[in-house]
Amino acid sequence: MTRSRFDGEIFGMGTASGVRIVVGHWLASPLGEFTDVMVEFADGERLLIAPSDEVRDYVTATYTFDRTVVTPVKFSVEGSTRVVSAGDLLVRLELGRATLLGRMLSMVPRAVSTAPWFCALSDPIARVVMRGVRTRGTAGNGRREFYGARGQYAIESVVASWRGADLGTLGPVDPPVRFGFGSAPKRPSGTMLTTTIVDGG
Repeated sequence: MTRSRFDGEIFGMGTASGVRIVVGHWLASPLGEFTDVMVEFADGERLLIAPSDEVRDYVTATYTFDRTVVTPVKFSVEGSTRVVSAGDLLVRLELGRATLLGRMLSMVPRAVSTAPWFCALSDPIARVVMRGVRTRGTAGNGRREFYGARGQYAIESVVASWRGADLGTLGPVDPPVRFGFGSAPKRPSGTMLTTTIVDGG
């Protein structure tokens, strides 16, 4: 049994066009630092935008997509603004204050909030409080996955485009995205996260 930890942030948002976007910015992982983007279009097509073949292969062995694209993915920070450039997709989002859940999470010691046992205990609560959200589940190829949230901030606005076409104003992640066993929160947000993936056992 092996465990892989990914420390970083996930930004989940919807748009008026019906396109839902989940950006993962990973500061430390077995694959190094990288950013990947999962997109579900209004017609239900699921797309992964990955910065390398290695990231694509790992992510597609864990989650489900209809199509993948390998292209440079750039992530930059400008104060409270996060900018993501990923091939045909451009996202500029504005973070606001910590959510109530985020403030509560920040009071939990990191060693506890990121532990798989704590994720397992919090999963039934997450299912009730946030529709579509799971903190543990079975991923692809028999992997088990645990999401340990450490904090959360509201996304206040977004400017996003696909192939130069504006995707519209910020909206909820609704319907939930279908890349894996759980969705990003319905309310657009940025979540500080440690993901633990267990192979075997």
